[in-house]
Amino acid sequence: MEYKSELDSLIETVITEGASDLHFTANSNPIIRVSGALIPLLKRPKYSAKDIEGFLGELIREDKKANFFETQEIDFSYQYKDKVRFRGNAFFQQGFVSIALRLIPHDIKTFTELNLPPILETFCQMEQGFFLVVGPVGQGKSTTLASMVERINQTRTEHIVTIEDPIEYTFESKNSVINQREVRIDTKSFHVALRSAFREDIDVIMVGEMRGPETMSAAVTAAETGHLVLSTLHTNNAAQTIDRIIDTFPAAQQDQIRLQLGSSLAGIFSQRLVPRISGGLIPAYELLINNEAVANLIREKRTHEINAVIETGTESGMIDMNRSLAELVRKGEVTPENALARSLNPKTFARLI
Repeated sequence: MEYKSELDSLIETVITEGASDLHFTANSNPIIRVSGALIPLLKRPKYSAKDIEGFLGELIREDKKANFFETQEIDFSYQYKDKVRFRGNAFFQQGFVSIALRLIPHDIKTFTELNLPPILETFCQMEQGFFLVVGPVGQGKSTTLASMVERINQTRTEHIVTIEDPIEYTFESKNSVINQREVRIDTKSFHVALRSAFREDIDVIMVGEMRGPETMSAAVTAAETGHLVLSTLHTNNAAQTIDRIIDTFPAAQQDQIRLQLGSSLAGIFSQRLVPRISGGLIPAYELLINNEAVANLIREKRTHEINAVIETGTESGMIDMNRSLAELVRKGEVTPENALARSLNPKTFARLI
């Protein structure tokens, strides 16, 4: 098999079908994900274990391939012509190589195109603070973050640095200057890159993902010392996000991180992608805006009360996930069943529709 041409053909299918992901598993047909549903490409052959390794050889450099067989898993990015990029992961299962590719579109969409709330513009204009986009895997966190970075790039004159593993969206400097650093290629780790940011005259830092206490501590410190820090975390909502950050630290350091979060946190945006009746996906979301009441709850170990603050904070710009889901149902964008499946509090949601 000519792996390069076969891979190119599969990628063209991903683009044509509007798929978000492409999966390779030994002795199976390739599978794409369209609007959240997995679809096997039955007209394609079932690829052997040797074929999967052949595809991997087209996706990563030879030195990375050697490292993969030693560590048995690897993250990577892959550029297809000038059309799209992919974030990839290769791993072993039952002794065979599997590959998962996530499509990263070339064009970075605006808030309007992504159906995101205009209030996100407020956070793009902040001089400093810590802003998180959270949600499970595959819910569009990276896309939202890229849209925010691009908005800053277009409207402000700042030095922006992204720290990612791997680099996903690529940016072209416009009014701002953007430098993009990839972990293990341009820097040893997230927290090492964050520490060096203090010596690089940086205004805005985008961290692809919060990983471990060292990265979280450096990010919070950067936000406290005059930087706008944007990042993501795999959590379900704002309250859980705050608890996750605090619980990452040893008990002796938790009071300190509570104080730092209370003063540096700008907001937390949680999102879910819901199948749209007309096709495709549309986001439902929750937004926590840090004010004095929220800061006190964080400092006083009362994060369990944050959900109630969001529910009653509409006038100050906060957005409740259940109300966002209910609004999509009222507008005829999504079915009540799909909305209900993404609610973290189904009983409350049921009363809203």
